[in-house]
Amino acid sequence: MQRLYIFLFLICWARSGTTNACLEFTELSLKDSFLDIFKPKIKVELLLFTRGGINCAQPLFMRDFTLNNNFNVTKKTVWIVHGYRPLGTNPVWLHKFVNSLLSLEDVNIVVVDWNQGATTLLYQRAVKRCWKVATILREYIKKMMKLGISLQSFHFIGVSLGAHISGYVGSIFKGRIGRITGIDPAGPGFNNAPIKMRLDYTDAQFVDIIHSDAYGLGISHSIGHLDFYPNGGRNQPGCPTSIFAGFTYIKCNHQRAVFIFISSLATECNITAYPCNSYQEYKNGKCTNCEDFGLNLCPTTGYYADHWKNDIIKRHHPQLEAYFDTSPKEPFCLYQYALDIVTVNEIQKQGIFEIKLKDKYGTIEASKIKHNKRTFPAYSETRILAGFYNDFKEISQIILKYIPYHVLFKCRSCQYQIHHIRLSSLYFPERPELCEEEILLIENMEIKLHPHFCDK
Repeated sequence: MQRLYIFLFLICWARSGTTNACLEFTELSLKDSFLDIFKPKIKVELLLFTRGGINCAQPLFMRDFTLNNNFNVTKKTVWIVHGYRPLGTNPVWLHKFVNSLLSLEDVNIVVVDWNQGATTLLYQRAVKRCWKVATILREYIKKMMKLGISLQSFHFIGVSLGAHISGYVGSIFKGRIGRITGIDPAGPGFNNAPIKMRLDYTDAQFVDIIHSDAYGLGISHSIGHLDFYPNGGRNQPGCPTSIFAGFTYIKCNHQRAVFIFISSLATECNITAYPCNSYQEYKNGKCTNCEDFGLNLCPTTGYYADHWKNDIIKRHHPQLEAYFDTSPKEPFCLYQYALDIVTVNEIQKQGIFEIKLKDKYGTIEASKIKHNKRTFPAYSETRILAGFYNDFKEISQIILKYIPYHVLFKCRSCQYQIHHIRLSSLYFPERPELCEEEILLIENMEIKLHPHFCDK
């Protein structure tokens, strides 16, 4: 009888050894971050996610260094590389990132878990470990290449320090990686560093960047083929502005780039960006025609940015900066309009136009884009950007107010003749433009206009 029990135990043990238990991202704590000062460790785990196991990570390689059977060699492979983890916790965005991407496209996702190495109180130590992580990945990738997997099929998405790890991998393989997306690449330790010491557009066939905390935790300058700057690249709407918000105050702007990218995986809206020489020129409405920058269409930020790869690479200078504004919450989209104004007499006072839209259902909203103050020359068209949370499909009113700056007393007698205005949707350019002519404007007073379709 004892032998029978032993036999049954061995069968159960053997069967348990063949089950595929789900892997978990390494869970550490602030204690581990502190201990790393005295006992430094680094370990890299590769977690494979596929549509066949969207909520169950598997090892990319088995113990005999063969690829997991769930890995499809004919499909694209997306590598997600996290950054510095001073508290040792899991990235709050990781689960949503993986699920959103697999819901959109049937790909192999490899999460590079280097938490045992990123978790340290010594940031510079984590910086120095980036190259070590890249060399570990090199050996795994070489094994994959021997199995016929092309570097062209790899898309590395690196967050913060993970962006530079991705750049190192690309550099090791001499820029043959298909694509690298840098999500607010880390700035401290990398600002103005030589290209071999950081992510650069030469590290892959296409490199796109989202900057959300430039001059803070993110890198301060353009480094990709296409660099996106939401809200100018810093001071993201919806993020706390007071240090009393705690750790959220420190990381919110930096993490916003991650959530903007994840938002691009949804079909609710595409965030359009506008190539421009600066954020100020963009805010002044000077960069809404993307053909001026050699593009047939304005690029969208996030997952589909590579659709503009060929147009950008064939430019004389294959690097482009693009700007856009966002709402403070997911999915971060603003429905943008261009308002073109031609005044009869010059407005010499510096000021701004406050713009509101109203639809036939009574919905009214003021533009969320804050403009720089300016003057308005006579008989010269001035373009103003306006952004709204709502999509105004059928506009019944355009409400304007001119607000001068640095005026001590309101001037009720200060009037300006506007020759005409024209409102066009940038988000839906196929919609007909709206016009109104011969408008009398009084400072600090709203005027309600009932526009008509513009004559062609």
